[in-house]
Order: sequence, then structure tokens, then C-alpha cells
Amino acid sequence: MPRERKPENKGLPKRWRHTHGGYYYQVPPGEENSWDGKKTFRLGTKLSDAYAMWADRLKYVEDATNVAALLDRYALQVIPTKKLTTQAQNRSAIKKVRVVFGKMNLLGIKPRHVYQYIDKSDGKTGARREMEILSHALTKAVEWGYIDKHPFKGEVRLTGEKSRTRYIDDWEVVECLTLVPKRKSGGVLAVQAYIRLAILTGMRRGDLLRLTMSDLRDDGIHVTPGKTEARTGKRIIIGWSDEVHAAVAMAKQARPVKLSPFLFCNRLGKGYFNEGTGRAGGWESAWKSFANRVMAETKVSERFTEHDLRAKCASDADTLEHARQLLSHADGAITERVYRRKPELVRPLR
Repeated sequence: MPRERKPENKGLPKRWRHTHGGYYYQVPPGEENSWDGKKTFRLGTKLSDAYAMWADRLKYVEDATNVAALLDRYALQVIPTKKLTTQAQNRSAIKKVRVVFGKMNLLGIKPRHVYQYIDKSDGKTGARREMEILSHALTKAVEWGYIDKHPFKGEVRLTGEKSRTRYIDDWEVVECLTLVPKRKSGGVLAVQAYIRLAILTGMRRGDLLRLTMSDLRDDGIHVTPGKTEARTGKRIIIGWSDEVHAAVAMAKQARPVKLSPFLFCNRLGKGYFNEGTGRAGGWESAWKSFANRVMAETKVSERFTEHDLRAKCASDADTLEHARQLLSHADGAITERVYRRKPELVRPLR
């Protein structure tokens, strides 16, 4: 009978273990040549790096007889096609799913198992996300020929999360823009310029922080939305207006390094967005500091997020179609349901 895995190794792929600050793979006998002649191969210190190294060495799992094997192939073939931030979330999710469902046969998962998993979870939102990953992996199992039918698709009905309803009023924007900066560049001035540009264009944070001076052209701001770049590569051009010109000018003036290629840059002139991790740590710190000052020094009493700025843009657009175009959505359904938050004015009958 095999020994039970240590707590730190539960949820990791077969033959993986976490020790001495890194992830290691116990090479199957006879396969050492594929792993630099080693019996134990060091994959990396971070989970994302370990999966990347593993994917380099293995093409994919030829035959998945249980959920753990299916998740291994999913991690190797499907997750790398997603956005960087989504990849990190997915890898964390499948580790938790593997602990509970790993040994189960692909067709052994029933709707009751999904309900039980969510009911017993401390974080309902996270549990739903984990079941979405499991469901998608099983959909891929059908595509890959492991099973003929998804075991619970269409049979599980989960109460969805309520869409966020926070709408930023105009006076709150004014309050934020009147906050007095402590420095002549960066910090408050950069965030204020960012707020103006985000509300006017509806651009996502990653796209705003990736903007370079070469993206600012005579006909407008050229943007390839990062969320759809890998799938469609479609580019949009946000036309100039007096207010957009003013917001961009403010962003340029707020830069601590005037010759930086980025519209929003740090003190070293580098962009905030890390293409390797999909995160923007320095910007997150600047935003948090700004938000704290807004709550302490202005009349704004409820925090808002960068995502809420995008929603304000969609809410203030004259038409749903205009809002859809600004947010670069394929159709208006998600724009209407999630982003159009401004209360609708309804005239009385008489």
C-alpha cells in the first residue's frame, strides 16, 4: 500500500514533491535520459515555473484514467494558452481539485459531488471557480477522447454571484482629482491622470499600463486589448478628443522619467506591468496609497476599484453599443449585465 503523501505535496502531480524550497520530480525508472540523467529533477522554486519546466519535458499525458491524470494534461496544454494572471489562478485551483477528486474515475464524478465540494468549502466563490476548472477539464476529456460524455454538464445549477453595482458619481471623481499631490511627479498625479483616461476610454488596467509613446498616433491611441490578443489580435483605435488629449498630457507630465517609452512609468522609467507574471505590483501599491488618502482626506466614503472606473465609462456612454465598443466586448450582453450600473431614470406615467 503506497504511503500517504505529506500535506505539502497533496494536490501536486504524481511523482512531484515540494522540499528544500523547490518542486522536484521523481523520474520514473528508465526515463533518466529525458531528465538530464537525473533520478530526481528540480523543476523550480515557484509552482508556475515548475509547471513550465515540466511542460518542456513532457508533451502530454497519453492516457488519463483518473482526474489527476486529466488535470496533468490540462495543466500542460490548456492553461498555458490563457492570460498570465489566469494561469496562476488556474494552477492554484487544480491543486485543490486534485486533492479531493484526483483518484476518482472520470465518469465517477456526479452532480452531488460538486454540490458537496462547494457546501463544505470556506470560500464559496473560490470553490465555484475550482469547479469551473474541473468542468472545463472534463469538456476537454471529451474532446481528447477519454470519455464520450461530460459527467455533470447541464446537471449542476449553482446560484451565481451578484454582479458588482458600485457606480462612481461625478462628484467623487472631482474629489479624487482635487487631492493635493505630495510630489511633482508620479504618485497622486499619475493615478489622477490614470483615472481620467480610464473613465474616458474604458481601457483595462493592463492595457493602460502597457501604453507606450508609440501607441499615441495622429489618428488616436492604438490598443491591442491584452485579454483577446492571443485569440484574435484585434486592434482598436481610440480617437482623440480634447479631454483625452488633456488626460494624456497630464499622464506625460506626471512621469518621473520624461524619456521613458511608457506613458505610465516608475522612477526607473520602466513600465509597471510585468509580462512574466501578469502583475503590476508597483502600480498596485500606488493605487492603494492613493485610495487610502482619498478615504482619509476627501468626502468619498465608499472605496471603488480600478474595475469600477471601467464600469463608469460603460455606464456613462450614451448607448449600449457605444459602451460595448469602448470596452471591446464581442457582444453587449456582458456590457449590459456587469458594466452598465448607472441607475435608470424612469418617467412616471403622468
